[in-house]
Amino acid sequence: MDRTHDGRPIKMLTVIDEYSRECLAVVVERKIKSDDVLFYLTELFLKHGAPDHIRSDNGSEFTSLAVRQWLDRLGVQTLYIEPGSPWENGYNESFNGKLRDEVLNTEIFYTLKEAKVIIEKWRQEYNTFRPHSALGYLPPAPEAVLPSIDALLLSTPGSIFLGLENSGILTY
Repeated sequence: MDRTHDGRPIKMLTVIDEYSRECLAVVVERKIKSDDVLFYLTELFLKHGAPDHIRSDNGSEFTSLAVRQWLDRLGVQTLYIEPGSPWENGYNESFNGKLRDEVLNTEIFYTLKEAKVIIEKWRQEYNTFRPHSALGYLPPAPEAVLPSIDALLLSTPGSIFLGLENSGILTY
């Protein structure tokens, strides 16, 4: 949670893939209700598939009957953390701490739209460029890089190109 410059609240729903550490979404709104959670989870499930389980706190937007019944129909188990036990949701808490330190504590948001744009830009950087120690100092979802036209002209049949940001093209 944070506030815009005028003191109005903004809430954030952060969704982290525990395996890859990729941040699948940071939803930034004035209020987030169970209907909103259903909407954004539906979008994520369509894009990434339904997970085996979802870990969350016990907020009413996650524990509502509508959310629990919908997840049950899809065969998605819920893992609610104990109240006052943030270590049970360590990946998300770690992400939220980085979001707080690197964005929320350094920016003044004048509008909700500005908050959405800045936070989404940071989320993309977090996923594609920022090294993660748990992943061997690689980003969770590195951006695909197309080879340059010069590299394509120099290629030979059977070559494999690996594109690394700021490292050029490697040919094997």
